[in-house]
This record gives sequence, structure tokens and C-alpha cells, in this order.
Amino acid sequence: MLAVAVALTFLSACGSPAESKADSEKKVATLASVEAAPSASASATAQRPRERLDTTPEEFEAMLGPYNKCMKEHGYSPKGEPNGGTGARPATDKEKESSDEANRICEPQFYPLPPWEKDPANPESRDFARDVVKCLKKKGIKYVEVSDDGISIALGGEQNDPTSISRGLDLAPECERTVAAARKK
Repeated sequence: MLAVAVALTFLSACGSPAESKADSEKKVATLASVEAAPSASASATAQRPRERLDTTPEEFEAMLGPYNKCMKEHGYSPKGEPNGGTGARPATDKEKESSDEANRICEPQFYPLPPWEKDPANPESRDFARDVVKCLKKKGIKYVEVSDDGISIALGGEQNDPTSISRGLDLAPECERTVAAARKK
């Protein structure tokens, strides 16, 4: 008799006839409801613009608008003049601390992400860097290699060859676009 009473208690707790279908749907997380609800990290990432390989300096400066605004709201002027001060001078320890704190808040939300081809989150970024180095070598750049980070390009080598550096800087954007176009095919 006790077992029957316990079983009926559990069964009645699982679903009562007084509970409407709408009430039960509110309690169940479905794939659609989970996808529709943005997470905090997804919304922060969604706010960040992403550079392109062909982003101009003017476009990048425009992308920095929300980041600069956030920095100012947190008490630091990203132009190097804290709180709208006048004149160029070295930053004080307090200003450096303020800048670091503001950057910790603002960068993950608003600072532009690198081009996808150069993003450490991209599993193919190392291959992209390697292919850009190959392209630069084909164009006659003698001292060029993939940097230690695996995704950046190092020009000049140990010799710090000025020709490799200057020509490499001039030719790198062209090689990056060529490699990116070839990868999209």
C-alpha cells in the first residue's frame, strides 16, 4: 500500500492535468529556444567588427569608433591624452593603470578582430601564413619566414635585410589577396 502511494505521488508530480501545454512548453529548452537566446559571449563577439585583408586605414579608424568611445567612457582617451588633457607627455602610473583597466573591459567587446585569414582562432591561419611566405619568395623576397607565433610573417631575417623588409611590406598585401583568392576556390 505504501509503495502504491509513493508511486502515485511521483506520477502526479511528473505531469498534472492542471498544467497547460503552454506552461509545459515554457519549461522545456528546445534547440530553437537555445539558439534564439544569445549568450553573453556571443553578443559581445557579435559587436566586434572584423578587419578584411583589404581594410584601408580610414576603414580601420572607423571600426575603432566604438572601442575609442568605450575607452573614453572608462576614463581613458585612446589618443594618448588621458581624460582630454592637453600636450604630449609620458603617461603617469595612474594613467597607465586606467588605460589597462579600460582596455580589459573594451577590447574584448569592441576592438576589431583580425582578418579571418590571420586570426589565431582560424585553424587554417598557419597554412595561410605559410602560403604567403611562398608567394613572397616567388616574388624575390630573400629573407622571409613565418614568425614564431605561426600566423605572422617575419621579414628581413637575422640579417635585418632592408630590401627584404621594404619590398616584403610592399608585396605582402598582394600575396595575401592572391593566397586568399586561391583558397576560396
